Amino acid sequence: MAAPAACTRFSDNYDIKEELGKGAFSIVKRCVQKSTGFEFAAKIINTKKLTARDFQKLEREARICRKLHHPNIVRLHDSIQEENYHYLVFDLVTGGELFEDIVAREFYSEADASHCIQQILESVNHCHQNGVVHRDLKPENLLLASKAKGAAVKLADFGLAIEVQGDHQAWFGFAGTPGYLSPEVLKKEPYGKSVDIWACGVILYILLVGYPPFWDEDQHRLYSQIKAGAYDYPSPEWDTVTPEAKNLINQMLTVNPNKRITAAEALKHPWICQRERVASVVHRQETVDCLKKFNARRKLKGAILTTMLATRNFSSRSMITKKGDGSQVKESTDSSSTTLEDDDIKEDKKAIVDRSTTVISKEPEGKYIRILCPAKTCQQISGSSQCSSARRQEIIKITEQLIEAINSGDFDGYTKICDPHLTAFEPEALGNLVEGIDFHKFYFENVLGKNCKAINTTILNPHVHLLGEEAACIAYVRLTQYIDKQGHAHTHQSEETRVWHKRDNKWQNVHFHRSASAKISGATTFDFVSQK
Repeated sequence: MAAPAACTRFSDNYDIKEELGKGAFSIVKRCVQKSTGFEFAAKIINTKKLTARDFQKLEREARICRKLHHPNIVRLHDSIQEENYHYLVFDLVTGGELFEDIVAREFYSEADASHCIQQILESVNHCHQNGVVHRDLKPENLLLASKAKGAAVKLADFGLAIEVQGDHQAWFGFAGTPGYLSPEVLKKEPYGKSVDIWACGVILYILLVGYPPFWDEDQHRLYSQIKAGAYDYPSPEWDTVTPEAKNLINQMLTVNPNKRITAAEALKHPWICQRERVASVVHRQETVDCLKKFNARRKLKGAILTTMLATRNFSSRSMITKKGDGSQVKESTDSSSTTLEDDDIKEDKKAIVDRSTTVISKEPEGKYIRILCPAKTCQQISGSSQCSSARRQEIIKITEQLIEAINSGDFDGYTKICDPHLTAFEPEALGNLVEGIDFHKFYFENVLGKNCKAINTTILNPHVHLLGEEAACIAYVRLTQYIDKQGHAHTHQSEETRVWHKRDNKWQNVHFHRSASAKISGATTFDFVSQK
């Protein structure tokens, strides 16, 4: 079970199934235990490519995961070492990210937020009782066990977790994700279990209003806010949140770690243990709307960093987390500025904001694309001090051409713009990561451009991020209006992020993420032309 199987081969106990995700040194596949028929997620690490430090991290993660057995934690069931590979067998969790599930719900209240944070606190309390500090609590590591309503929240990814004795505090190194780092870590002071509670406070704040308590494009200013504990409860969104909820946040976001509430104490807070009496049950639509935008921003950030690291050939590692129906894995990076560790910290980069104009393009057969961009953010990751306006316009133009190809059902045009190994997260894939363009070919051949009289696509407020000379990301809201054959009008909205990489002097779309949002007449991005 949780103890390492020293004298057995992985293939003796498990049948390997389809790939769920991969990193530079690892791949995650679904596997089936031969003796029981139970499904798991196997993280298969190529140990030939690991450094001595990588080995230490792997051993630490496996040792910590073996200690933790809780319904709100993704469990390590087996650890098998072979000559060139190490196998970690985890729960196969299929519900996706908690925050993505919330925005898909028809009803979400303060009481629901209370239930979510209770499960998170239960997992943190179990970690702390077993001398484990997670150090990287954030939305990406909060998953759901299944797609079923009321599925358990699962804490994942113990790659940065450490072991501590009791309430001992020490300097264990700089580790975590910027917006969730505690003041004591930023001040490089001794720290302990209370860093997880600070992160829980940030998460709870987001759960209630859909945006974080600390935010600034400039990381130095962000860190200054955190160290000072400078957050507030602005109107009108916080006016409808109960005082008890704010009180719990205040106790979690206490700058002095010695005065900060513990996980066990937080679980006894009235807003948690008496939620039926204390927490509001009013639907919080504005929170859901803000959370959609928050999710889109963090997906963009992840895409930017993934591309930046890929184009610089930085090493990466694979971590078990989420992948939708039937598989739960997330690819992440050691040297990413999303999740930081002492030897992974890179020089801070500055954001440059530029104003731009509206770009309007008309395509054949009454199809239009309109791009509204009152302000685009260009983050310069290369050494240059200025952003290239021409390259930003290039990215907007190539994105426009790609959408033109989709609207007109031009698969040849689409393939010329997309990388053959294009990866994508989109609603049609039911939460799974799709690789290659065959999945999209089906829609081009059977749906797109066949049953629609006119299409008008508006791209709202695109944000372009330049990553050196040969990589870029664009994030935008895509509003699609069209008339079907019966003359009925339909509208669909989606939030999209596209990652572009320049190869042989041509931009190619290498990854995109699309979250379906409000829609009229039940159309999705691909089925909008299939209405009869």
